[in-house]
Amino acid sequence: MNTLFISDLDGTFLDPKGELTPFAADTINALTAAGANFTFATARSVYSAKPLMSPADIRIPCLLMNGVSLYDLRSERCISNEFIPVSASAEILRAFEKHGVHCFMYRIDHDVLICYYSALTTKVMQSFAESRKKQYLKPFVQLERLADMADHSAVYFTTTGPYEELLPLKNEIEHIPGISLAFYLDVYNGAWYLEIFSEKASKSNGIGKLRKLFGFDRVVAFGDNLNDLPMFEVSDVRIAVENARPEVKAAADIVVPPNSEDGAAKWLAENYRRYTE
Repeated sequence: MNTLFISDLDGTFLDPKGELTPFAADTINALTAAGANFTFATARSVYSAKPLMSPADIRIPCLLMNGVSLYDLRSERCISNEFIPVSASAEILRAFEKHGVHCFMYRIDHDVLICYYSALTTKVMQSFAESRKKQYLKPFVQLERLADMADHSAVYFTTTGPYEELLPLKNEIEHIPGISLAFYLDVYNGAWYLEIFSEKASKSNGIGKLRKLFGFDRVVAFGDNLNDLPMFEVSDVRIAVENARPEVKAAADIVVPPNSEDGAAKWLAENYRRYTE
């Protein structure tokens, strides 16, 4: 059977430090060499996901920024991108200004993903920008105001902060036509993340594209957080790690040991053959 194995990264296939363990990388490489199809779906952009997963031989395009981009790691190119409608981008930016919350705005300008921001108001935003700037100077640009950047190039907005600060913003933005969002607790720092993207961009829609491109007739998905639930909805076998959110474990067919024990990779190593026969 033509089966796709697809996994979330943070909290699922990566260890608690956010790293790909040697065992996990070796498992992917062994499966790929044996003819299995493995890829990942993450909220990360190409700038952090690509180097992180470089030890693994991944031949199936991955889903980045919660399904905004379908990206081929081997050719280093985007197969497709889902852009936010211009009117929706303008409303989103107005909502951020109204609630006094700053964000990162991702745009694809001339096929290059660039992150714009006006201020770094939380420690998480500061550390994120500082770490990325050290590695990738060009993709981070500070502007005095983002409201004038609402055009056809926007693909993603993200911010982080306390639940009570972001909830009113989330409640307003979720009613804007043409967009979807993810609102969840980060597995590393205890902060809440709000991520906004086109309604056509999701891990579930990305899986649909992969099914069409490669003719997959079975999808086995691994996840841990709320933004993995759309992926579970369109998968044939749903697997949660033990450290997953209760909602994710409730939606799963199988629960494996936590990411601290390489639970997803170990399950793959032991079970992938019977799901490809």
